[in-house]
Amino acid sequence: MKTTRIPFLRITPLVVALGLASHARASDAIASVLRPFVDRHILAGAVTLVADKDKVLDVTTIGYADVGTKKPMGADDLFWIASMSKPITAAALMILVDQGKVSVDDPVEKYLPEFRGQMVSEKGGANQKPTSGTPHAPRHPILVRNLLSHTSGLAFKSPMEQPTLDQGTLAIRVKSYAKLNLEFEPDTKYQYSNAGINTAGRVIEVVTGMCYEDFLQGRLFDPLGMKDTTFWPTEAQIARIAKSYKANKDKTDIEETNVAQLRYPLNDRANRFPMPAGGLFSTAVDCAKFCQMLLNGGVLDGKRILSEEAVKQMTSKQTAPEVSNAYGFGFATGGGTFGHGGAYSTNMTVDPKKGLITIFMVQNAGWRSDDGKKVEGQFRDAAYRAFAR
Repeated sequence: MKTTRIPFLRITPLVVALGLASHARASDAIASVLRPFVDRHILAGAVTLVADKDKVLDVTTIGYADVGTKKPMGADDLFWIASMSKPITAAALMILVDQGKVSVDDPVEKYLPEFRGQMVSEKGGANQKPTSGTPHAPRHPILVRNLLSHTSGLAFKSPMEQPTLDQGTLAIRVKSYAKLNLEFEPDTKYQYSNAGINTAGRVIEVVTGMCYEDFLQGRLFDPLGMKDTTFWPTEAQIARIAKSYKANKDKTDIEETNVAQLRYPLNDRANRFPMPAGGLFSTAVDCAKFCQMLLNGGVLDGKRILSEEAVKQMTSKQTAPEVSNAYGFGFATGGGTFGHGGAYSTNMTVDPKKGLITIFMVQNAGWRSDDGKKVEGQFRDAAYRAFAR
């Protein structure tokens, strides 16, 4: 097993002796808490990153990108970041809010007329009994803010999104959501919804007249230098994708698996379509650039991407006071931090008070033991011990 330390420092003669040594110790500390999980075959490998608003402080790689061939994990390996795509989509939409082209208080039907007349069919949320009765008009239609905060009443997905979530154009998938009754009154509950974030992506297309993915490329990925963030990895990028793993049948080891939610081959642009709620592949460094932009109030390397107000809305609680789930626009919030995870256990977290960003990149389709659920927390604890001030 190979462990790699890659400290990113602004080197001057005054810090060469002490700076390199202290960052090496920090990277060793992070590796030491992850190594037992690799040794016990709970985790194949990981790339972790710690940054502040200006620079990457540390990148640590451990374990394998491919267990079978013993290919070591690389700092520039790609991962399916799944629902970490959600805040990226929210940021893209908030660019249009900054431009005055969209208001978060607008009804979605203003941009997507297929949502006019959508009814509510109360089914009851978590731990609630289903209700009966005739579908009825909502007290107010879905608003743009409801799409971004999972308070729209839309289902998680539509029946057409089978067997994978990336088939059919965005326009077709969003029309299928509009044909479904809402599952609750907008604003009254929190219910995690891919359909809501996908609909936000479709609003971007209608307002700009551009393909959603082209807008992301031109207004987010290129300005931020996110060169490896894509829905369709190239052949060269596919060679750098860390393989995915799940527990074997007896839960005694891990075994290789595909990303079940996506269609293969991953570079098939004819039959695979962008999924705003969860389709992106990315690297730790690219995700850090996105987070740095937010930690800097919407600016990175002198380029303003978002207004400070847009960042504040994204990263603070937007769910109603009576709704216990704390969610902003595309971000989970609470405890003084904001962030988002992905289905295969990736995560990014920003702590404005400490000025720290932590990126955790793995490809685990669920953990084979409860011990696996501790991996990210132990990485973050080690990162804070090393870098928090």
